[in-house]
Order: sequence, then structure tokens, then C-alpha cells
Amino acid sequence: MKIGELAEHYELELEPLYDNNEAKALFSIAAEKVLALSSGKLIMQKNIEVSFINMQKLLSILNDLQIGKPIQHILAEAHFYGAVFSVNEHVLIPRPETEELVDWIISDNRSQFSVNSNHKISILDIGTGSGCIPITLKKHLPKAEVSALDVSAHAITVAKHNAERLGEQIRFIEADILTFRSEEKFDIIVSNPPYIRDLEKADMHHNVLVYEPHLALFVRDENPLIFYKAIAEFAKTNLKPNGQLYFEINEYLGKETVEMLKDKGFVNIELRQDMQGKDRMVSAGSPMSEVGSQK
Repeated sequence: MKIGELAEHYELELEPLYDNNEAKALFSIAAEKVLALSSGKLIMQKNIEVSFINMQKLLSILNDLQIGKPIQHILAEAHFYGAVFSVNEHVLIPRPETEELVDWIISDNRSQFSVNSNHKISILDIGTGSGCIPITLKKHLPKAEVSALDVSAHAITVAKHNAERLGEQIRFIEADILTFRSEEKFDIIVSNPPYIRDLEKADMHHNVLVYEPHLALFVRDENPLIFYKAIAEFAKTNLKPNGQLYFEINEYLGKETVEMLKDKGFVNIELRQDMQGKDRMVSAGSPMSEVGSQK
């Protein structure tokens, strides 16, 4: 079977689950992994015959996709901010909106805490999952001392593996932020905690509901900001003066998140939209910071 024929086969077989563009993208990802060909080369070599072994590999991936398994779990890897992270069923698959959050933090702090700067920066990521946030921050803010916390021992194992494989030194803490206490102070606290309400499950893709860890995704409808409140309380005492708190948030709860932070005394609060125009990120200055304007 030729590359082009396999691509058409993917599109046809995946039609019940994915639209045409998604099916094409999934084939490109699978083919890049199996055939070591970029999407551009796939188009140019669509008439090239695929070996029997590679065809079997691609058809096996297709079979997994047809039952709704995410391509990242099938390949055991996900791309994030230019790096490849190992993932499995114990960690959330990194999303593009989280890349935007990381980019915001890097942009805010790159000049102040550059390689040539004498300043050091301490960062804590809460709910680290695969470790994509702290590892990426450490790579781009190399003088930072980075810690990462997660309640799941399985997630910590994945994150440690990623840190070792990507050559970044991260301190990992296995703990529940709802009960965790520490006297350590940080310049930056960042979190992408569980924020999807049970009532939103009906709008979610089947493969997310079945294959991704509910522990990292969902909160009860009656207290959707439970983790944000706990992290904000922790940050009140564990951020340094002029320290900064960053959240990825539920697109439907932006105003509520901002109001909660105001009520807890945070300053210079900024709500940002992602590339899709959805309220997705918030930053807030420590209550001990110099007061500025609310954005």
C-alpha cells in the first residue's frame, strides 16, 4: 500500500470519530513516528510503497485510534513547547493553551532572570502531571530553582522520567495541595489544576473521558474553584513579596477566579485569553506586592 492510500484509509476509517482535518493530522503524526517523514515529505512521497512492517505498525495505530485512544497515549509521547514528553494514562496530555501560559511566564521573567543575571528565581508548579510546565520553565529560565508538586505517585514517576530524559534538574514533591504546608517562599507559583465541572462532561470528547485521568481534570459543580482557593491561600503565605501567581483556568470561570483572588488580597490581577479567544489564564501579584492596577 502506498503512503497516499494509507492516508485515505485513515480518513475513511476515522470519519465516525474525527473530521477530515483531524484525521489527516493524526495520520501525519503516526507517519512521522513510524516512517520518520515530516508532513511536507508525506505529500511529496505519497506514491511511495510502505513496507509490510511499517504498514502493520500504522494499521495497529489506526485500530487504537478507532476505539478512541489518544494518539499521544498510543505513541507514549506528546509535543510541548518544542520538546517531546513521555505521557501515559496517569498524566494529562499537554495542551496548546498550557504552552501559552508557560510562554507568558517566560516572557515576564526572561530579562529579569536571564543566564547573565545575578538574580535567582524560585518556582513551584502545583499539579505537575507530566512535568511539562516546570521542565520547560527550567529550560528557558536556567537559573531558576524549580520544584514540582503532585498528589499522584504515578504522575511524579512520569515527570521525573521526563526531567531526567530532557536533562533538567527539578525537585519533586508528592503531596496534596489541599493539605500541604511549607515555610518555603517562591518567586513564582504556577498551576493548571483540575477545573472542569461535572456538568461540562457532556461536551467533552469521548477519548478524554475514557483515557485521561479524572483526578487531573474534574471538580464538583458545587465547588469548582476548590483547588484555586487552596493554591491562592498557599500563595498568600508562600509567595515572596512581589512574587507572582499564574493559573490556567476554566474558560467559563474567569470572572469568578479574578474575584476570588481580589477577595484574598492579590494585586495586579490580569485575565488573559488564549489564541481561541477564551478566558484561559490569570496572573496575580502577591498580597505583599506593591499595589498596582487591576487589569
